[in-house]
Parts: sequence; structure tokens; C-alpha cells
Amino acid sequence: MTTILASYWWVLLVLLGILMYKFVLRVFFGMVIVPEDKIGLVTKKFVLFGTEKSLPDGRIIATKGEAGFQAKTLAPGLYWGMWIWQYSVDMTAFTIIPEGKIGLILSKDGREIPTGRILARKVDCDNYQDATAFLNNGGQKGRQTAFITTGSYRINTFLFEIVIADQIKIFENMIGVVTALDGDPIPQGQIAGKNVEGHNNFQDVDFFLNNGGNRGLQPQVMLAGSYYINTWAIQIEQNPMTDVPIGYVGVVISYIGEDGLDVTGEHFKHGNIVSKGQRGVWMEPLGPGKYALNKYTTKLEPVPTTNLVLNWADARSEAHNLDHNLSTITVRSKDGFPFNLDVSQIIHVPANEAPKVIARFGSMTNLVSQVLEPTIGNYFRNSAQESDVISFLSTRKERQESAKNHIKVVLDEYNVNAVDTLIGDIVPPDSLMKTLTDRKLAEEEQKTYQTQKMAQEQRQGMEKETAIADMQKEIVRASQSVEIAQRTADATVKKAEGDATSLKLNVNAEAEATKMRANAEAEATKARAGAQAEATKLNASAEAEKISKTGLAEAEKIMAIGKSTAEAYQLQVSAMGGDNFTKYKITEEIGKGKIKVIPDVLISGNNGTDGSISGLLGMKLMEMMDAKDEAKKPATKSNPPKEA
Repeated sequence: MTTILASYWWVLLVLLGILMYKFVLRVFFGMVIVPEDKIGLVTKKFVLFGTEKSLPDGRIIATKGEAGFQAKTLAPGLYWGMWIWQYSVDMTAFTIIPEGKIGLILSKDGREIPTGRILARKVDCDNYQDATAFLNNGGQKGRQTAFITTGSYRINTFLFEIVIADQIKIFENMIGVVTALDGDPIPQGQIAGKNVEGHNNFQDVDFFLNNGGNRGLQPQVMLAGSYYINTWAIQIEQNPMTDVPIGYVGVVISYIGEDGLDVTGEHFKHGNIVSKGQRGVWMEPLGPGKYALNKYTTKLEPVPTTNLVLNWADARSEAHNLDHNLSTITVRSKDGFPFNLDVSQIIHVPANEAPKVIARFGSMTNLVSQVLEPTIGNYFRNSAQESDVISFLSTRKERQESAKNHIKVVLDEYNVNAVDTLIGDIVPPDSLMKTLTDRKLAEEEQKTYQTQKMAQEQRQGMEKETAIADMQKEIVRASQSVEIAQRTADATVKKAEGDATSLKLNVNAEAEATKMRANAEAEATKARAGAQAEATKLNASAEAEKISKTGLAEAEKIMAIGKSTAEAYQLQVSAMGGDNFTKYKITEEIGKGKIKVIPDVLISGNNGTDGSISGLLGMKLMEMMDAKDEAKKPATKSNPPKEA
């Protein structure tokens, strides 16, 4: 066994060398293998030869072979001469920046950042993968302005610390208000830095700083989107976009920019109205829409361009809420009565005049409180003191027109159009209203009584005419009788004349005496007939006159009796009361008609359901007894016997 081992010792040595080849190569040949997903961070323990044996003061990374952490890293691969007693190699993974993230760089070595700055400027160093280039090109220690985006990087973590930060996203209908944390001081008299173009929405901080960007609030804003922003250099505040609704214009008041010349001319001396981009009130208002305005550098004052209704009323306010501080106007009349009235004022601000209104008053609320409220209130108070309450009520239309004209003149001076002035409810004192109501009721009652009197008079006239009309047929009948009598008399005369003529013709032989006698007799007969006709006519006329006067007298009598009876009944009702008078008249009529109120025989039944049947049986029995008594009476002329 010993002989065998002595013969094959070298085989054991080979096996041991195979198992420990890495250690052997590392020790004897300084071999280092860096895997493909790693980098080697080298630390030099000491320096055998050369003048630079130690790092300068304040430095921690060696770039010229000094002892210490080495700036140069080992990429994946095989290296020789990295003796284990002189070098130590730490394997570290690649720096990976995920999607939607950025890597902020903090350098642990480099030059000092200049006083007044907080960030180190960017240098050419292959995205911080070449630490030697970073230090040799003047890289500064501290937070860096540059950053690395999504990807894998061979970063020397002895020199650089990587902080993963989120990508900045600005949402829809929002804007990003920018504040720079580094840069030159803001110019005196300004509240925001100057406008710098070309920095790609603040994603290139070095370009911003190299071109004179100021620290602090920035005039530019960022719109919706995703951005690679170094949050050590730039802070973003998201705010909603400025909305100018339909029916409004937006007057822009800028707090930044150069001082501009007033563009309104010499006639307008109530504010500084300038061109767009200058400091002051912009002459050109913004129409309806959404705008990316920086709320810290500009202010947008909305001005309604539609007809605007303002109500001086306690219980009513419009949606614009400009009249929420307005209330019902209390005035005092000339006769000392206080009363309330509601007023509505319609105004219109032209779009091109809106900047002047804002330059003068600052806001629409100030226009209402400083001009409209005192103007309208004082006008109606002065107007009420010139008349009493009744006159004010009766001349409401004229006072409304006068107020409209007065307020229009006043508002024209303030670049506002007065469309109309309307007087609403007028509420006089309760005591005065009661007096007016009582007076009106009395007047209406008087009119009612007059109407009733006229109706009664017309009714009396109608009844009189009705009575005359009823008598008219008697008058016609009498007139016809007179005419008949006249015609009868004429017929008699004609007959007499005919008889005389006939007699004359038939008896020619009669003597002249007989002729004369006949003529005399005819004349006498004619005279008698005429007298008789005249008498008949006079009698008929007299009879007709009598009937007419009798009818009129009878009608007036009936009317007088009815009127007196009605007045008597009215007095009795007033004296006795309606119910008592009705009972009295019923009793009187019962007495006149001799009506039996209580029957001669009262039949009642037992307490039960057979009361009505018992009553009927009793009545039948009484009838039978009466019939029997009648049969026993003797028959007389006045009491004849009844047939069976």
C-alpha cells in the first residue's frame, strides 16, 4: 500500500490542483474572472513602486494607481496580475434602471460644488460608467444635474450612489407649475425667473443652468405628459388648467414681465393696461376655453359678457352669486313712512371693455359693491323722499323709467352698459295698507249699493210698463167698440137715405107736402141717428178712459202694497231675526187655515215591533163604529139613506 502511494503521488497532486486551480491561479498568477452579469470593483491595498503612493487630501477614489478604491472597474472577462496580496476585487451586479424610472446620481468624490450651487454639473463620462473620465474632466461631488434613464449600466458604486426615482406624469386637464431649486438668483423686482427656451421642458437641467436659468418659480408651465425630471433640481406642482366658461371672457393680470406702456391712451387713467406678455392687465382678453396659466405669475379674472341680473332682494340671488350681499332696499317717504322695495338691475359688460372694468375695479364683485350698490340704493332713497307712499305706488312705471335713465348715465362712465332697471315688490307699512284696504272696501261697497239702487229703479219701471202693457188690450177693445159704433151710425144714415130715395121714386104721385114731410122725417131720422152715434162714441171713449185709469190705479196700488209689505217684512226680520220671523209666519198661516196640528184621535202601539199594525187596526175599528152610527140615523131630506 505504501509502495503504491509512493508511485502515484503526482496523480494526487494533479487532482488537488484541478480542484484548487482558481486559488492557485489567483495566488501565483493573479488571475481574476469577472462573470458576464457582474463588474469588478478593485481596491488596491498598497503600492510597491512609483511616487503616488497615497491619495490627495479629500479624495477617496484613485485614478493614477494610488492605493485605495480604484476608479477603473473590471468589465466581464479574464484578468491576470491582480495579485491577491495587492488587490481585492468585489463582484457587483450591473445597475439596472426599470421602465418608467430614472436613476439620480450622487457622487462621493470629485471637485467641490461652487458656493451658491446645490447641484454638480454634467461632465462627459459615458453616463457615469467611466469614473476616471468623470474625475479627470472635473466632475463634482454631490448630487448631479444629469441622470440615467431606463437600461443597464456598469456603475462604480465606490464612487456613485444611484437613487431610483419615478418618471413625472402630468395628467389630463392639469398643468405642471415649475420651481427650480438651483440657478441664478431671480432678478430684483420679479417674482419668477426669466424665460429660458431649449431645455426640453426642464428635462435638460444643465442647458437650463448654462443659459442663465434662475432658481425659484418659473414662468413656463408643463402640459400633460410623461417627463424625465431630476427632482433634485426641479419640483413640479400639478394644478388644474384655467377654464373660461361660455358667456365669459378672461381678463389676464400678469405679475411678471417687462413694464409695458399703457395702450388705452390719455383718456383712461384708472389702470395699467398693457400688451400680452408684459406686466399688468392684458389688453386682449381670453375667450371661452382652457388655458395653461401659471396661477402664481398670472391671475385670470372672469367677466360675464351675457346680460347680468343683479337682485336687491332678500330671498333671491342669481347663480353667478355676485348679488349675494345685496338685500331689499328700505326707503322712507316724504310723509315719514318706511317701506321696502325689491329692485333688479340688468347690466352688460362688452368683451372689449372687460379689461378696463378689471383695471378700474379689480373684479366684478368690486364693481357691484363700489358702484352699483350705492348708486341704485341712493337713487331710490332720494326718489322716495320726494313723494308719499301712495304717490310712489301709483307712479311706479314712471319712477322705473327714470331710474333706468339715471343709472345708464352713471354706468356709461364705468364702461358698463345698463340694459334695464326693474322695480319688484313694494311693501308699504302694514298700518298704511290696512287704511288703504278699508278705504277701498268702502268705495266698492258704495258702488255696490248704487248698482243695487239702479237695479231696483229699473225693476219698478219694468213692472209699471208691464202693467200698462196688460191694460193695452182693454184700451184697444174700447177703441174698436167706438169704431164699430161709428160705422153702425154711418150705415144707419145710409140706409135712411136709401129708404128716402126709394120712397121718392115709388111714390111720385104723392104731393109736395108729403115729399116735404118725408124729407123732414128723413132729416129727423138722420139727426137722431147722428146723435145716437155721437152718444155711443162718447160712452165708449169714457168707458175706455175709465178702464185705463182704473188699471193704472190698480197697478200702482199693487206696487205700493208690495213695496210696503216688503219693507214691513224687512223691518220684522231685522227686529225678530230670520228664524223667529219664519216660525211666526208659519204659526200665523196655521191659524188662518184652521189646520189641526194635533189629531182628534191618537192611537199608539205597544213598545215593540207591532206599533204600526195596532194603530191601523184601531183606525179600522173607529171607521166601522162611525158607519154603524150613520145607519141608525133616520133618513131625512138632508140625510138621504145610503145605498148598500
